[in-house]
Amino acid sequence: MSALVADTHAAIWYLSRSPKLSAPARAAMNRAEQSGEPVYVSSISLVEVAYLVEKGKLPETAFDRLRDALADPLSGFVLAPLDRAIALAVRQIPREAVPDMPDRIITATSLFLNLPLVTRDPQIQAARITTIW
Repeated sequence: MSALVADTHAAIWYLSRSPKLSAPARAAMNRAEQSGEPVYVSSISLVEVAYLVEKGKLPETAFDRLRDALADPLSGFVLAPLDRAIALAVRQIPREAVPDMPDRIITATSLFLNLPLVTRDPQIQAARITTIW
């Protein structure tokens, strides 16, 4: 199985072809795309990107690329909703390990879907879930 969950920065860097994305992360996302498996993006990531664009931390094109990829059924990017199951899974992510709420939601999404998470975040990597970086 090549399906995975992408952290916010991983999705943005993949879509913008940024060299900041590690080679293993890029390869995993390419494999998912090429095999027709989904690259899940938590709905909180879309909100987070909108917020970072508003703060001037990301260019508008970052939001546009993510929005467009999520709208295109051929892109492989699939929005993972923040639903009851994900909300309950957040309780399994120790706040001491992953204190940032968006990061906990993204990590819980990966945990609930039982898929690896593409992230460079060391706190998430220490949270006892499978990560790729």
